[in-house]
Amino acid sequence: MNPIILIPARMAASRLPGKPLADIAGEPMIAHVWRRAVEAGVGPVVVAAADAEIVQAVSERGGRAVLTDPELPSGSDRILAALEEVDPDGRHDVVVNLQGDMPFIASSLIGACARLLVEEPACDIATLVAPEASPADRANPDVCKAILALRVDGEAGRALYFTRAAPYGEGPVWRHIGIYAYRRAALARFCAAPPSLLERREKLEQLRALELGLQIWARVAEAAPISVDNPADLAAARAAAETASVS
Repeated sequence: MNPIILIPARMAASRLPGKPLADIAGEPMIAHVWRRAVEAGVGPVVVAAADAEIVQAVSERGGRAVLTDPELPSGSDRILAALEEVDPDGRHDVVVNLQGDMPFIASSLIGACARLLVEEPACDIATLVAPEASPADRANPDVCKAILALRVDGEAGRALYFTRAAPYGEGPVWRHIGIYAYRRAALARFCAAPPSLLERREKLEQLRALELGLQIWARVAEAAPISVDNPADLAAARAAAETASVS
């Protein structure tokens, strides 16, 4: 396995415009994510940027970023475009798509996600889940839930479905964490397919992969890292960074 980590980032986020450069403890958010990816030691790290200012922010800190078409429809399309630019010969057979809005993701989780492709040969795409943080997660449509067929060890499971709705009945609710490790062929196949019926209905891109027949497996993490999607999330991230610096 020869992985590469690609971090898609664009300034035109609808709920929090300019969020890759949002300041957290004196550094732009994209710099925090980039450093976590480097610390993981999984493979080279490249930011797939839609805007020149993101490229500049990463480059000033010694990182590598490539400029991609700002009109690309999704982060998956953005990382594929960057991959074809930085690795046209196909040396990297595993592509980790690390979202640029998780400034505090544990570096160990990045490696754990990628290793799931080794543990499960039938797995086309690996990802992460965590237990619900509170009962409110169940009814919150902004929280994506994974329906898993867990392994006997309970440490990972094959994804049967992803939904924004509250799962019926008793049992754990697995909160999806937005990181994916693709086998390169799976990424190419995924991006070549149009948005699927279930994907459009739930507004969850990973359902396209399931409808294509690709296997998604999820590793269970202890807790979901902060994901910055709106101003309230950004305030929480800044508070967490301040608390960590004091302690």
